[in-house]
Amino acid sequence: MAVVTVRALKKAYGAVDVVHGIDLDIADGEFVVLVGPSGCGKSTLLRMIAGLEEITSGDIRIGERRVNNLPPSERDIAMVFQNYALYPHKTVGANMGFPLKMRGMEKAAIAEKVKRAAEILGLTNYLDRYPRALSGGQRQRVAMGRAIVRDPQVFLFDEPLSNLDAKLRVQMRTEIRELHQRLKTTTVYVTHDQIEAMTMADKIVVMQGGRIEQVGAPLELYDRPENTFVAGFIGSPAMNMAPGVVKGGAVVLEDGGRLPLPPGLSVAEGQEVTYGIRPEHLSVGPQGIAGTVAVVEPTGSETHVVLRSGGRDVVAMFRDRVSFRPGDSLTFAPDAEKVHLFDRASGARLG
Repeated sequence: MAVVTVRALKKAYGAVDVVHGIDLDIADGEFVVLVGPSGCGKSTLLRMIAGLEEITSGDIRIGERRVNNLPPSERDIAMVFQNYALYPHKTVGANMGFPLKMRGMEKAAIAEKVKRAAEILGLTNYLDRYPRALSGGQRQRVAMGRAIVRDPQVFLFDEPLSNLDAKLRVQMRTEIRELHQRLKTTTVYVTHDQIEAMTMADKIVVMQGGRIEQVGAPLELYDRPENTFVAGFIGSPAMNMAPGVVKGGAVVLEDGGRLPLPPGLSVAEGQEVTYGIRPEHLSVGPQGIAGTVAVVEPTGSETHVVLRSGGRDVVAMFRDRVSFRPGDSLTFAPDAEKVHLFDRASGARLG
């Protein structure tokens, strides 16, 4: 296991900068998820750590070693790709043992390591099969097994679950997390799926435009997003946000609605703000956001209700069964204790 340290890391393709001076500390044994929309630089950052992408400037350290100019084979990392990258003409056992064979390890030692990894991943009965005879989830386990046998300092995962169906993704999330808890190996995991990030990470790194927006534990990012980008990206359904102005101890929206300020928060009169409230922190009440029900989405365990108010959609989440129908007039009241307030110009959190 090892600490991974990134300092002032930049990447440019010609005159186009895609990663802008990133600083990041990943602790020994930590499971860190890089998350953000497509094109935010998360995969580029992972590939620079792996040595698959040349850095423009900055430093990367794995443990005590500066690895900027080391090839991937000398960085003591193992990478699991989205497309599995298995050899179709080799059996599962041969695929898993191939990195050790390339190192010149003895056959008996390779067989022992492959056997151990297969037991961990439930692949013991599949060692003599070929990848074409496996399901997508089984192929991904083989790719993970090939990484495990190398006993690296750092595991790197590049969107490994993107090719799997929804049910299998949930199962594999659990398996990867359990694997990390068992091996305690430092892990860097890239995904665009914020649910994956929330459920798997010790620490989440939210990226946008080649920069880090916020780093923190999953619930820290959920409860105290530092800006409107993180607030809107983390959480499903997304946080409701609306522009307003602070007047008379409340936030007045563009349509004239008045919403409560978070208690204890001092905001200047007349300040332009963005008002944020998560769907689960709205309830039906006499005052708040008034509108007409546009859509009702029952999911089984909860119901999402979309309210059209002043040309804006507001989503509320109800744990109890509700009988609202499209066209009903409702008012959603925010829980003032759960309100998030942001400066409208900068997007930064207030308070």
